[in-house]
Amino acid sequence: MRVPRPGPGLLGPLLLPLLLAGGCGALSFQLPAQTRKCLKEEMHRDVMVTGEYEVSEAGAPGARTDLRVTDSSGHLLYSKEDAKKGKFAFTTDDYEIYEICFENHAQSVGFRVPDQLIILNVKHGVEARNYEDIAKAEKLKPLEVDLRRLEDLSESIVKDFAYMKQREEEMRDTNESTSTRVLYFSIFSMLCLVGLATWQVCYLRRFFKAKKLIE
Repeated sequence: MRVPRPGPGLLGPLLLPLLLAGGCGALSFQLPAQTRKCLKEEMHRDVMVTGEYEVSEAGAPGARTDLRVTDSSGHLLYSKEDAKKGKFAFTTDDYEIYEICFENHAQSVGFRVPDQLIILNVKHGVEARNYEDIAKAEKLKPLEVDLRRLEDLSESIVKDFAYMKQREEEMRDTNESTSTRVLYFSIFSMLCLVGLATWQVCYLRRFFKAKKLIE
């Protein structure tokens, strides 16, 4: 994740990769009244994402915490008003940034409202798959389940390397194209300067001849 963005109550995107990488470790944080905290993560296409959340009951009477999961285009993937405890799941449609936001709507009237405790556990890719259900559906033995998990993990790693290679090729092509354009622009600039200098010399020569300062 990144460093927290400016603004009240915004949890920076620095935490979500740690959360996602851990897989089995949940993230917990305090959400003050009238604040909104979000977590962002860039994900590849066709990646399964699952999440489990729990909001503490402590707080002002009538306090409400909403949960929204959106992509960088603003498409709503999951929404829950007055979120208490639950799960969500979605599959990414494209490579972009996905955002998980909690917003505390509690009102403080003459007294301090206790912060809400948010517990969030997000998994994606191989970690998000339920291999117990797969084993029951396909009648797999424990060793076969482990092999399936390793196979999926290897496939995920291969896809990551393929994507990194693709990005490296795109960056190399961009650098080469930029270098070529800079070279052409430099040559054009030099020709313009040479042409301008030649014109100045010729103009001054004619001027001095007209003034009979030179022969």
